[in-house]
Amino acid sequence: MKYKDEKQFEEVNVFGKGQANDAYAQYFIGNSYLNPLTKAGTCPLALANVTFEPGCRNNWHIHHASSGGGQILICTAGEGWYQEDGKSAQSLMPGMVVVIPANVKHWHGAKKDSWFSHIAFEVPGENLSNEWLEAVSDEEYNKL
Repeated sequence: MKYKDEKQFEEVNVFGKGQANDAYAQYFIGNSYLNPLTKAGTCPLALANVTFEPGCRNNWHIHHASSGGGQILICTAGEGWYQEDGKSAQSLMPGMVVVIPANVKHWHGAKKDSWFSHIAFEVPGENLSNEWLEAVSDEEYNKL
């Protein structure tokens, strides 16, 4: 279900919006928010609820790994998009799970007319790194 109204969205965003995602703002078009669900250093897996305002999306990026690795998204509220390089964008809704293999160029974010949240975590692996790339252009995004 799409949510343009932030207050209505917050009622269904069970993991909470969290704080402005200032540390990664340079890699997003629009505003995103981060709510860590596990505490760094006390859990071997970092889980965070990432919330995107309508129209917000992250840049193309790659989760590199020499073995293992990648990213998993669990969609929890609102509606969004996921796209791998060279493929059509996939519409995302609550309950959907996206398994992103290591070394695959991709982006994800909200639809133009809806807030969107997903839980994100990086799959454990060896020689992990993230490479942030170019922004998803308004021209590309507006075609969706």
